[in-house]
Amino acid sequence: MTQQNPAEPFDSDAVGDYRQQSHHFLGKSREYLADGDLHQASEKGWGAAAWMAKAVAERNGWAYRRHEEFYVVVDRVQDLTGNNRLLELQGVATMLHRNFYTRGILLNPVNIEASLGLMAELLDLLEPLTDGMNEGET
Repeated sequence: MTQQNPAEPFDSDAVGDYRQQSHHFLGKSREYLADGDLHQASEKGWGAAAWMAKAVAERNGWAYRRHEEFYVVVDRVQDLTGNNRLLELQGVATMLHRNFYTRGILLNPVNIEASLGLMAELLDLLEPLTDGMNEGET
C-alpha cells in the first residue's frame, strides 16, 4: 500500500480483500475461542482490527506498511470523526495482540470473549470509512 492523494484512484480490490480478511479473522477468533485456543483467538481478534484499519488506510490514501501504523490510522479516524470510543477499542486490540505473547495460564477466556465482541464493534465503526473519507468530513 502506498501513500496517495485521496482524490486519486485507490485499489478497490485491495480494500475489498482487507475487509473480507478482517471479517474472516473475526470469525476464526471465535472458533479458536470455542476450541480453547486463547492465544490464537486473541491474535485473530487483533488481526481483524488491523486488517480493517488497512482497508480504511488503502481507501483513503493513508500509509499502512508497518505494524505501528494501525495506531496512526485509528488515531486519524478518531480525529476526523470525533468518536472517542475508538481510543478505547484501539486499546482492546492492543491487549489482544499482547495476549499472543502471554503465558496461557494468565489468559482469561471470559475477557477474551468480551474483547472479541468489542473488536466486532471496532469493525462496525471502521468499515463505513472503507467507502472513503476526506479530511473535512465527519
